[in-house]
Amino acid sequence: MAENNKSLIMVVDDDEMNLKMAEFILKKETDNDVVLADSGYKCIELLQGKTMPDLILLDIQMPRMNGIKTLELIREHEEWNSIPVIFLTATADKETVIKAGMLKANGYIKKPFMPKELVERVNRTLAEKMMDNILG
Repeated sequence: MAENNKSLIMVVDDDEMNLKMAEFILKKETDNDVVLADSGYKCIELLQGKTMPDLILLDIQMPRMNGIKTLELIREHEEWNSIPVIFLTATADKETVIKAGMLKANGYIKKPFMPKELVERVNRTLAEKMMDNILG
């Protein structure tokens, strides 16, 4: 959890324009803090450094370590495995959708994303996480 009861959202994408757009929308339209990672490796590095986001927005198609592999590593780690993860994707083939479901992804946002859809999905997922925490 970020300072002042704000949620911390990590955006992971190898495309700098997508990172900047998501950061701009989230900072403008929500009262949350945002941290950016330009690769799956950077995401894992930040998590290992004790950056604990309340939500991760994760691109699927990235070089070297794609979003599926990144999510596998997140789900294998006891401290991180309950972090909600929403995939950002331009394509969602059947195999990827099945694999993401098995890894308990919290949904998809198609790229290019619409600001309204991004904000609604983020707010809904954070509200669900808060309810899960309250209800135990």
